[in-house]
Amino acid sequence: MDKKLEPIVKSLQDKFSATFEEFRDEVHLFVKPEQIVDALTLLRDEYNFELLSALTAVDYYPQETPRFHVVYQLTSIAKNLSVQIRVPVNGSSPKVPTATHVYDVANWRERELLDMFGIEFDGHPDPRRILSPEDMEGHPLRKDFPLGYEEPQFTFNFDEIDLRKPYAKE
Repeated sequence: MDKKLEPIVKSLQDKFSATFEEFRDEVHLFVKPEQIVDALTLLRDEYNFELLSALTAVDYYPQETPRFHVVYQLTSIAKNLSVQIRVPVNGSSPKVPTATHVYDVANWRERELLDMFGIEFDGHPDPRRILSPEDMEGHPLRKDFPLGYEEPQFTFNFDEIDLRKPYAKE
């Protein structure tokens, strides 16, 4: 582990009983859903993690407890450090408090997670789908999402394609 990250990890362990793992020189800290806002605020205010560079999720289906990990990738540009916070969430009713009051960029990214994974963010200012139609059923990035049986059709303009000179310049 990077020597600069050791006091940060120790602080999160002491204040939030966070566990951590290290994989290929990346530190992954695990906190409970109810602690995520306080942990993000601490990292932003005391340790200069000013950038929420990624917010995504991982689906561990068919496992239900926890089914998802909500992943916050934080970057300190001033210190040239990066840390990943993971929040394990159950599959029956996946909910996490919103981080929009800590990082403004979380607004759209949380909406993407609601749309793609069905993970709700309590207190979010605009909880609507962002990528899919409002009337769409299901969440496309869940591993149990049905893929359908319709084959994609890419030959709608086949008659217009000149197959004799595919790379010819006119």
